[in-house]
Amino acid sequence: PHPQPEREGMFHRGPGLNLTSGQYTAPIAGYYSFTATLHIVRREQRRKRQPCRGNRLRVLICVQSRCQHNSNLETVSRLESGSDLFTISVTGVLYLQAGQYTSVFVDNAAGSPLTIQSGSDFSAILLGV
Repeated sequence: PHPQPEREGMFHRGPGLNLTSGQYTAPIAGYYSFTATLHIVRREQRRKRQPCRGNRLRVLICVQSRCQHNSNLETVSRLESGSDLFTISVTGVLYLQAGQYTSVFVDNAAGSPLTIQSGSDFSAILLGV
């Protein structure tokens, strides 16, 4: 039996996704296509005191929680000063051994608290072995 979706509109097939930990574990070794789309709200802004270089946000999909350059997918976005809602996506292909897991990380250099909104998603699809 496959786990049932947690909420309406959620598609979930296969045993690899753990909704409690937020990790996807590869059932078999192979190439997987990953996508994470995060809807992010910036809770407070420091417009005057915030340096320009501090408006950067990185979203990563990492293997085994190791975010080295050769074992992750990464996107970097500069947050616009006039907006409090952002959508950031990262996508790509990673090779996983059976039993290895991936998870999504947010590196917040924006200087303001961020909240990940409902409707954000994380998916993994086996492309081939």
